[in-house]
Amino acid sequence: MEIGTAILMIGFAALVAAFCLLVIGLVFSEVMNAEIPPGVASRGKLQVMHCCMVGIEVMGRILERLGLCHQVHFTRWWTGCILGRKRPSPAGLRIKDSTFAGVPVRIYEPTAVSEHKRRGLMYFHGGGWVLGSIDMYDGVCRHIARKSDTVVVSVGYRLAPEHRFPAALDDCELATRHFLSVAADFNVDPLRVALGGDSAGGNLAAALSQRLATSPDGHQPSPCGLVLIYPALQMADFNLPSYQQNHAVPVLPRARTVFYYLQYLNGDMSVCQDVLEGRHVPAELKLHYSKWLDPSNLPQEFQDGTQKQVVTAHDGEVYHIVKGGLEPGISPLLAKDDVLRLTPPTFILTCQYDVLRDDGILYRKRLQDLGIKVTWYNVPDGFHGIMSFYRKGWMSIPAGVKAMEQIVSYIKTL
Repeated sequence: MEIGTAILMIGFAALVAAFCLLVIGLVFSEVMNAEIPPGVASRGKLQVMHCCMVGIEVMGRILERLGLCHQVHFTRWWTGCILGRKRPSPAGLRIKDSTFAGVPVRIYEPTAVSEHKRRGLMYFHGGGWVLGSIDMYDGVCRHIARKSDTVVVSVGYRLAPEHRFPAALDDCELATRHFLSVAADFNVDPLRVALGGDSAGGNLAAALSQRLATSPDGHQPSPCGLVLIYPALQMADFNLPSYQQNHAVPVLPRARTVFYYLQYLNGDMSVCQDVLEGRHVPAELKLHYSKWLDPSNLPQEFQDGTQKQVVTAHDGEVYHIVKGGLEPGISPLLAKDDVLRLTPPTFILTCQYDVLRDDGILYRKRLQDLGIKVTWYNVPDGFHGIMSFYRKGWMSIPAGVKAMEQIVSYIKTL
């Protein structure tokens, strides 16, 4: 009996060891494929954070293959545990969880007496429309509310893959329209309510601004400004210089960007490689978009070290699957001029080592060409996701603090 038990224990230990070796091997392989340029801020921290995130993704992938849980759900749970710890309300700020038109929100109100009505900010968190939560961005919203004396409403919109487009955008619209209707209850001037967000949240802010402008409510004012933090703005071209230069830079490599877009759109991952290669856009549309997406529209310093894109033949079947992603609701950079002319004054923050950098810069050019006032700041040593780690203990980095200073400074002008 004792021999049998010993054999079972040895067998179990061998299986555990084999599993651990498999995970370590997969994580090592993924980490080795990453590239962290010398100019990136806090390279050591980024390397450690990247290892942790890859480990979570690999474990989720294995568990999904075993049929135990969905990879996205596992990743969402772990990132929430690491980045979404709740803290008590600080002095000078009243924080309350509520719902606006059925959408979960968290409201951050400065408690100091104000002689005038305050400005408001609707904040839509990042996370590729798949990850992220109100809790994960609690530190960001607290800081903005306190330092800019602004009532901030953080919106907990529905996430993919459970809820595809346009669920997230619909939630953001419902919450925004509700807040505009009750702004006076929070001592907020409805004429001074801006929309903002980072990454996918920046996409939602830009897309919502266009939706509100083209379907106005006669009883509600339009947003007074946009705050777009390294926004994802188009699904037409994943070979822009920033995608080439930063294709393997954590925490958002090029292929992962397409993964998030497809999860948000319809979940069809079979076309991922075709989208990366540009086979999803017909020749006539490529020609139409080129006036907005041509790399020559970028400042010269952002074009250096890139190769001229090879023109690929489009695949009609792939286009049919993803054509919805080329509509302004998902790709606000591709909206018509008449719609973009209705954009309020806009702040755009980009990061040098981010695949989405050129989306923000090209959006800036489109808006400026149409006479829209744009304030742009590029974080020279920043990478995608720096705001996700803001005030997260050892994970916080100086580039994120620098970015936050610029954001708060702009919001104070609204």
